[in-house]
Amino acid sequence: METCIAAGYPTVFDHNTPGAIGVGPVPLTVRDGMRQSTALTYLAAARSRSNLTIRGGVLVDHVKCEGQRAVGVQLANPAETIAGKRIILAAGAYGSPTILLRSGLGPADDLRALGVTVRADLPGVGRTLIDHPRFALDFALRPGAHVEPTPRVQTMLTWRSTRAHTDLDLHVAPLASNVAFGEQTPATGFSLLVMLTKPQSQGHLRLRSSDPSATPRITPGYFTHPDDLPRLIEGARMARQLARTAPLKDLVAHESVPGEHIVDTDEALGAALRAGIGTYHHPVATCRMGPDPHTGAVVDAQGRVHGVEGLWVIDASIMPTIPAANTNLPTIMVAERCAAWFMDSSC
Repeated sequence: METCIAAGYPTVFDHNTPGAIGVGPVPLTVRDGMRQSTALTYLAAARSRSNLTIRGGVLVDHVKCEGQRAVGVQLANPAETIAGKRIILAAGAYGSPTILLRSGLGPADDLRALGVTVRADLPGVGRTLIDHPRFALDFALRPGAHVEPTPRVQTMLTWRSTRAHTDLDLHVAPLASNVAFGEQTPATGFSLLVMLTKPQSQGHLRLRSSDPSATPRITPGYFTHPDDLPRLIEGARMARQLARTAPLKDLVAHESVPGEHIVDTDEALGAALRAGIGTYHHPVATCRMGPDPHTGAVVDAQGRVHGVEGLWVIDASIMPTIPAANTNLPTIMVAERCAAWFMDSSC
């Protein structure tokens, strides 16, 4: 934070404030040192309900339908059918489209090629995958320098690139390296993570086969849109400049990734980013929301799957675009909103 302020970035007290941009503490869903997941909050309070059964270690094969109505789910392991009047998939941006495809809901030609009976031709299932790309610049610590390893996630810089189409499209966050979560071992270095939060590139997900044990083919599609790589290069330059600015530069022995031999040109940095790009783990839009299935929509505005009665998808896969933020709280918001509609008898 001191380095960002020295470099001229404004301070932010709360990154959740509308329009907030600059450097400040990372908002965390943490209480008493423990991350408050939905399992610890929503689910823990409901575990004792007589109308709730939780089964772990169960693999869903497909949704069972009678005509154009969903009537249950077929399990692969154990081999069992679970009937239901209303079926909700909440398996995430990779799991939900995979189950739909095995159920015969997806691009008709792709399903026929795998021997899957087509129940509804929904071209958008598994398409328009959007994720936040992430690149880590790694730095070795100067001898005698000390970095507090915990909490591992502490501060974040949010910023708007010169090509941004929204209020902000870049995250830069420091991370102590060679330190596992929860451990107190001394750090030997640190990383500056650069994330593009409003990518325009799209990838896709497809089935390898109709076998439920087969993992899908996931193509992230990073940098398929020409505006994305230049913006992430700009973020990498920002991170490099921070590492060269006091007081942060006093900790740095050298840059190990991409390495000091990589000059700051678009060509050199672009090649390094392409070679080392990773994920921020925020996939969305593989069952995206919209009114018309012929233009790629999979669910309607309340999460109901087009062309099939009694079937909903409620998770990050239905977001039509990606938020310029971590997707944890937006996904909870989507679930809250859809659940309220779902409980309405008019659904």
